[in-house]
Amino acid sequence: MRGVIFDFIRKFKRKFRFKMSGVNRDAPIGIQCIQRLSSICCPRLQVNRLRCYQISILVMTYFTYMTYHLTRKPISVVKSVLHQNCSGLVPPDNVDPGDDQWCNWAPFNTTDANTMLGALDSAFLFTYAAAMFVSGMVAERVDLRYFLSVGMLFSAAFCYLFGIGRTYEIHNISYYLLVQAGAGVAQTTGWPGTVATVGKWFGNSKKGLIFGIWNSHTSLGNILGTLMAARFVERDWALSFVYPALVMGVVAFMVFLFLAPDPRMVGIVLPERTPPSRQSRKSIDEDEPTPSTVIVGDQAASLRPNRHSANAQPHDEATEHTALISRPAPAGAVSLSRALRIPGVLEFSFSLFFAKLVSYTFLYWLPLYINTSTHLTPKQSGDLSTVFDVGGIVGAVLAGLIADCCGCPGAVCACFYIVCAPTLLAYQSWGASSYALNVCLLVACGVLVNGPYALITTAVSAELGTHSSLAGNAHALATVTAIIDGTGSVGAALGPLLAGVVSSGGAASWPRVFYMLIACNFMALFLLLRIVKGEIMKIRLERRLASPRVVRIE
Repeated sequence: MRGVIFDFIRKFKRKFRFKMSGVNRDAPIGIQCIQRLSSICCPRLQVNRLRCYQISILVMTYFTYMTYHLTRKPISVVKSVLHQNCSGLVPPDNVDPGDDQWCNWAPFNTTDANTMLGALDSAFLFTYAAAMFVSGMVAERVDLRYFLSVGMLFSAAFCYLFGIGRTYEIHNISYYLLVQAGAGVAQTTGWPGTVATVGKWFGNSKKGLIFGIWNSHTSLGNILGTLMAARFVERDWALSFVYPALVMGVVAFMVFLFLAPDPRMVGIVLPERTPPSRQSRKSIDEDEPTPSTVIVGDQAASLRPNRHSANAQPHDEATEHTALISRPAPAGAVSLSRALRIPGVLEFSFSLFFAKLVSYTFLYWLPLYINTSTHLTPKQSGDLSTVFDVGGIVGAVLAGLIADCCGCPGAVCACFYIVCAPTLLAYQSWGASSYALNVCLLVACGVLVNGPYALITTAVSAELGTHSSLAGNAHALATVTAIIDGTGSVGAALGPLLAGVVSSGGAASWPRVFYMLIACNFMALFLLLRIVKGEIMKIRLERRLASPRVVRIE
């Protein structure tokens, strides 16, 4: 009886191993499980593997970075209850009648509370900016799946630690500063990891519209984080941090199971654009295919199995759209100095410095400004501030679409900057006059502030990360992204800090904050003038070459 059982087990193992022959051992655990189930349940199912993986990557990275902003946003909503005007509230019986700070949370129960709240933002943003450059270089040298999942878990942990400060009655400012600084370091894993992953899967094609739609995760994360925090802010602001941290932890587990940051992990090699000078120097041996990976696309039909593929399993090229080619040798990671020499990196980096300063000042101070300039409650102010992020979604998609159509991302950013300045001035002057006008102007500000910011940090960064000067080396994606976003993050750190200092004089000092933002908007415009000039000259040259020459015959 025992021999029959062992014989049955051996036969089952051989059959199961045969069916598992199509599983990629380098793929994440979740993808391996899906491949195994599909090989057992639907062995003859034919799908476009590239499109399926690309869609899954977009969805996975979308929700990944959405949770990064989901955990950033609660602090801006909670500010309105950490320090508020206690004169309009009814104090409990055990409160001293002369204490005008009884409703505020220590240590923010002082007259310079806005400066202290600005220091919290700076603790997060300065560490974020400093660690971003290191994080980008680390991302080039490690598995991005582990890089993102571990970074998300640490970000969730620091968000949770800020919330339990209320639960355990922690009133030491050093605790909150350390938590914010740790969160800033952990959050640097998000942007280089997600942009590099998407860039590797979508090659060198035009990505303005794709990245514009994909970049809405920033605004959606802000909206959901605001709504989630506003739901609990007046009852128990600790829950405003606990629930976003829980959501991020769940998404981190999904990233660990299912994210494939490189096409080669699942046996796919995307066709790369190679400069003609290098293509002409390729030898026949370099072009000779071997059966190590698969390529997806139209080139597969022209490839034939070589002499080394005798043991390769037969397949139908007409239905699989794949063929066996050699695995190219991975190029080394690009150094920081070489990435800085890429044309346009410095201009877009410093322009983003001022653009992100404006955007993050709105991110961290808009709910408090609405609460100060209107008669809305903290919860209503937080809900209204989400309108700015709705405009940010529209602006990201619009900027990406226009950049794809005209091929001039610098000029697109410049146009947004030009219109943004008067819009900010209009919102400061008339935004508080009526609720409907406040909503309309907030949407317009969201479109114009976040449009160029989203375009530079996504499509422009991905294009510069695969610049022709790198000879097709896609390993600069995370490094270039970290340089641009890290420089912008320095401005993002200065913006909320300056806003906290400038606005410390009360409601009358808020106009000076808007004047500061308008000046920064013009600085972002001036830094792109050389890029815009080059793009205009390029368009004129292309039109001149394309127009037919008129020859006069006498």
